[in-house]
Amino acid sequence: MGLQLDESEYKVYADGRVMELLPKEFALLQFLYTNRGITFNRAQLLDQVWPLEYPVERTVDDHIYRLRKKLRSIHGLEIRTVRGYGYSLAIQEPSAGSPTHPTIRDREVRDAMREIFCKYHQYGQGKSMLSLAEQQGALGYEMDPFYAIYVHFVQGDWDWLLNTEEVPLGERLYLLLLIFIFSGDPVKGIEFCEKALENKALSPFRHIEMEFLNIIELYAWTGQLDRAVERIGLGRRLFIGPEFANFLLPAAIMEMLVQLLAGKPDEELAMQAGRIENILSEKPYLREKGSYHIVKGLWFVTRGECSEGESLLDKGLDILDMSGFIPLRMHALNRLFHSFRILGCHGPMQLKYGRLLREEQRRQEMNRFGQPLEATLLNYLDSL
Repeated sequence: MGLQLDESEYKVYADGRVMELLPKEFALLQFLYTNRGITFNRAQLLDQVWPLEYPVERTVDDHIYRLRKKLRSIHGLEIRTVRGYGYSLAIQEPSAGSPTHPTIRDREVRDAMREIFCKYHQYGQGKSMLSLAEQQGALGYEMDPFYAIYVHFVQGDWDWLLNTEEVPLGERLYLLLLIFIFSGDPVKGIEFCEKALENKALSPFRHIEMEFLNIIELYAWTGQLDRAVERIGLGRRLFIGPEFANFLLPAAIMEMLVQLLAGKPDEELAMQAGRIENILSEKPYLREKGSYHIVKGLWFVTRGECSEGESLLDKGLDILDMSGFIPLRMHALNRLFHSFRILGCHGPMQLKYGRLLREEQRRQEMNRFGQPLEATLLNYLDSL
């Protein structure tokens, strides 16, 4: 493997790609690369990479997490976790004339693997999707083009989604818009989403998802509740065929959130909650289950049942973490931030989840990606 480390600019060159790292990320990779194949515990890594500082062991885990995201596209390079001990860097050098799996070109294998990805996606099993993607070489299958992009979203690989030249920007547009919805200014988010819809910049399926699910929350966050309710009504009339079955549950949860923010009576909210729980009893999808707990928790808070509400909110966040979809925690916390603001909820709970949101934004490095993301969307949508 041709891996080159540029100490002057903290850049890594491999497989024709350039990845820019933060100084400590670079120092950690450089040490592991120099000592590849050797396992180091957290204390040893702290001594080598942070010798004159006083970080905690969690610092190592956070930096390993970010390195894995940024280096994921480098084939044959893996930062391995040795359970109960620490980490090591493994590099697999391909042998000359290595045979390829004959199943790579088998259509039945490709279609079967796509169905498995679809099921994992449907059930919200992001970790399962990533595990399957990591085994692509060993299992010998060709990944579906959509999921080859989507796994980068699942793991929060903003570097790749923003900067890759492997896939045209138009094919990454929907996921980049989602990242902005989850983290950016909702007013600008509406502007970007409406421009994408107006110019039919998304595939037909993603166009529907954006128009009748994603943008509704932005309308609610900006106080356009009548517009959100109207769009929900249009979507309810649209989602009647079997091809829209996967929309029903997220649409019902979105409707309950808008009802709550619009101040609908408890009777209506209870009926909607009953419908959602009936669907979840048959289809226990992790993402929707976590999202529902967030909305139900907000409802309980507005009823003055703060202890039960907070418990539901925390359980919702835990379920979303368990799903392995990295962006969803930031989305849920952003949802709480705007909902507390609209509902006029102030106090310790608002401060708690506001702090968690800021921590998540730092962990996702939105201070570094936010401006390039906005500029990329603005430039692309203006060019349509």
